[in-house]
Amino acid sequence: MVKLGVNIDHVATLREARRSSFPDPVDAARVCEEAGCDSIVCHLREDRRHIKDADVIRLRKSVKTRLNLEMSIAKDIVDLACRIGPEQATLVPERRKELTTEGGLDVVRNEGRVRKATGRLAGSGIDVSLFIDPLKPQIDASYRAGARIIELHTGEYANARSGASADREFRKLVYAAEYARGLGLEVNAGHGLDYKNVSRIARIKGMNELNIGYAIVVRSIFAGLGAAVREMAGLIR
Repeated sequence: MVKLGVNIDHVATLREARRSSFPDPVDAARVCEEAGCDSIVCHLREDRRHIKDADVIRLRKSVKTRLNLEMSIAKDIVDLACRIGPEQATLVPERRKELTTEGGLDVVRNEGRVRKATGRLAGSGIDVSLFIDPLKPQIDASYRAGARIIELHTGEYANARSGASADREFRKLVYAAEYARGLGLEVNAGHGLDYKNVSRIARIKGMNELNIGYAIVVRSIFAGLGAAVREMAGLIR
């Protein structure tokens, strides 16, 4: 059964819009877990634009499923992750001016730095995943860097402007998942997935977990957070 990881960053984004104390991402995580998600995902950005250090510390204490910390390979962020000890760390690219993570981590170009970060995190007992584009060279580099989990970037599929384009991007994801599983890697996927496009990705053979945030938080405005999580879980399972 495909698992669902819920990214709660945008709950913190709402809080920061008013520099308020609510909505609290810890409360959101509790609702998501009660609704049946399999992990809680949050991204501790270097500029701390939404999730803060204190949020991660509180989430580490309260999350009962798995805490998946998205993060850059910057030394201070890696240091903090090793101290806090989430169950999983997902290494992602990060640019200060981007609205959201744009594209996968270029492991080919940064293999040495990624290997160092992966080794430190793994040495602290943290499972390490690399968020990458569905490309064979990136999968090979991820394997060499010591990761045993990858998360395939589904943004190109989600943003496809035509059915033919979506089909082409979907085939890339299918091939990438098959190739990665052949290396013994666990395969997750995420980015841009919503209630209309997620089912097809969930049916990819061997898919372990889909990580979804924005679509769920948006749906929660109208349906409630618990209902939004249960609906998404039903679609992927």
